[in-house]
Amino acid sequence: MKSYIKDSKMRSALKGAAQKIEPTLSLGKNSITPEFIEAVREYMEKHELMKIHVLKNCIDDLRELGNTIAERSGTELVQIIGRMIVLYKPAKEEKDRKFSL
Repeated sequence: MKSYIKDSKMRSALKGAAQKIEPTLSLGKNSITPEFIEAVREYMEKHELMKIHVLKNCIDDLRELGNTIAERSGTELVQIIGRMIVLYKPAKEEKDRKFSL
């Protein structure tokens, strides 16, 4: 898969921006479903950065979850902090990109 994050400076900027946003989706005991992946794709069409809250009743490994969601949705895993997964995908139009450092 193509990497959208160019360097550590960009990853650091994305992490900082992620601190300011609220989680968009929650992932529970049903884990990853096709509907969940579709919701991630739809959200990422309009936004570049997304935060997903993994509920305590989800027993899957957070790193595996983050990598699987990123792979299936065409996004890139920025970080996992606590029970939060942060994903990034640049806007299609160059002029709409907020994080093209």
